[in-house]
Amino acid sequence: MESSVHVVIPVYNEETVIADVVREVQAAGDYTIIVVDDGSRDATFTTAGSMTGVVALRHRINRGKGAATKTGIVAANRLGADIIVTMDGDGQHDPGDIEALTWPIRLGECDVVLGTRPRVRGEMPLIKIIANKIGNIVTWLLYGIHVSDSQSGFRAYSHFAATIIDTKADKYEYDSKVIREINNNRLRFTEVPIKVRYTDYSMGKPQKQGFINGIKTLVRMIWGMLV
Repeated sequence: MESSVHVVIPVYNEETVIADVVREVQAAGDYTIIVVDDGSRDATFTTAGSMTGVVALRHRINRGKGAATKTGIVAANRLGADIIVTMDGDGQHDPGDIEALTWPIRLGECDVVLGTRPRVRGEMPLIKIIANKIGNIVTWLLYGIHVSDSQSGFRAYSHFAATIIDTKADKYEYDSKVIREINNNRLRFTEVPIKVRYTDYSMGKPQKQGFINGIKTLVRMIWGMLV
């Protein structure tokens, strides 16, 4: 029996690219697409909602990437998803990788598949390589599990994993806290290389996980361990 794959795309002020992202996902396979607009100030929600085959949801206020992702996962579970894929809405991720991300779950080999971005000069900006390594080290120190890309948002979850993971995180630390949940719940996971497309648009967005936002994320992660 073919597994039902739902693709969750959290977005914030992505009206100029969301239609292209959705069309790419539709071209990549027969997936149910859930776009969660996290309180955008532009026409992101209207654009996504006008597209055929898209389930468009909306937060009235901006709550954070983690909150939007969780809303999409809850919706996917209610819609009967067997496998849930999360990906960014700015065009960095290649929907052609969805098949590779979901395959280990289809085979019953694991509960979670983590997409890992190439960390080499020329394929990833130096500042992101450094931030990625720091994030991996902090995630390992705090949560006791080492992964190659703790900050990647391109992931796949089995129905079981999607129902048991509960991070309580609403912002960018969500991605790292999923790693904690994998460890705490003894979920089986694997890592799959993914392509990434850095553009002037995606790198220039103020809401991206830049240096300052990265520091804030680390502080929230550490604070979350203390309280």
